[in-house]
Amino acid sequence: MTDFQMVGGFEDVWRPPVRQRIVRPRSVLRPSSAVGAGARVRLERVVAGAPEVMVKVTGRTRDGAHLRAHLDYISRNGRLELEGPDGALIVDRRDVADLADSWAAATLGDRPRRKDSPLSHSVILSMPAGTNEIAVRDAARSFAADMFAGRHDYVFTLHTDTPRPHVHLAICSRGHMGERLNPKKADLELWRQTFAQALRDRGVEAEATPRRARGVTRKAERTPLRKIRDRHEAGGGPMARVRRSAYREAAATAFQGRTERTPWDQRIVARQQAVRTLYLTQAQLLGKSSDPADRALAAKVEAFVRSMPHPDTQRLALARELRMANTRLGRSDPETGKERGR
Repeated sequence: MTDFQMVGGFEDVWRPPVRQRIVRPRSVLRPSSAVGAGARVRLERVVAGAPEVMVKVTGRTRDGAHLRAHLDYISRNGRLELEGPDGALIVDRRDVADLADSWAAATLGDRPRRKDSPLSHSVILSMPAGTNEIAVRDAARSFAADMFAGRHDYVFTLHTDTPRPHVHLAICSRGHMGERLNPKKADLELWRQTFAQALRDRGVEAEATPRRARGVTRKAERTPLRKIRDRHEAGGGPMARVRRSAYREAAATAFQGRTERTPWDQRIVARQQAVRTLYLTQAQLLGKSSDPADRALAAKVEAFVRSMPHPDTQRLALARELRMANTRLGRSDPETGKERGR
């Protein structure tokens, strides 16, 4: 039987990027901090490419009409059932409207409430294409009960209209005791870990690792910026100011020879080097084991590190995009910036 040991500091690879503010009675964070067999099982999941869960706050409603519109959207105007705590079902559009009115009345009657305080928070829980849809729904039910039952009203429904099965969860921002939902990064990390554990409890391989643990250095584009970009590319509006600024910096890198690494670039490379060194050191330790399973895992860890993407930033990615665009158009040489002959 294997006697798995971790090298010093290896737990930092999976450590959440933010400090946890709250602790739940259930040990939902067990995979992140476990030693021995639990850590070994997690290492096997990670290097095998277990699907990463997505838990994302997609918006907030600010008034009753906005809340009704959102509940209509996720219920497809009453065609999809909304499920609340203890399995309570909302099955038609009239009931959806009544629910929105009751949440709005409770929140608007809260005297300390600021004018811009949300009535509800909208959350999506998603898994990659091919994941069992029923397992996703059942895991979302467990997640919602763990995080909100007895504290906040909520409803959820499963959508299968895209390749990725996903659950829309709407949470009443005002709690039963008057507390207000205000999720921070630490809460979102806890939510990811809880949802991933709920999926594993139902036989679905799932993980919730930080980006750095997978060699990913670029942040996902924020939803509002992505929507602005989509409108711009469809001819429906100007490019976002943040995007224009990013392209200016990328153009300087692509065509003006500003290839020096920024302090941010240097930190990314150093952080990734530390992560990869920890993986490889752990692989060396496993490779010295007398257990063939440990030695096989060592080879998988080494292959995982070799497959990690090269550290990248948005600036460098956009610079490559600009060089390729100019090359296709024949406007300039991507190395010298001089005009090409036609």
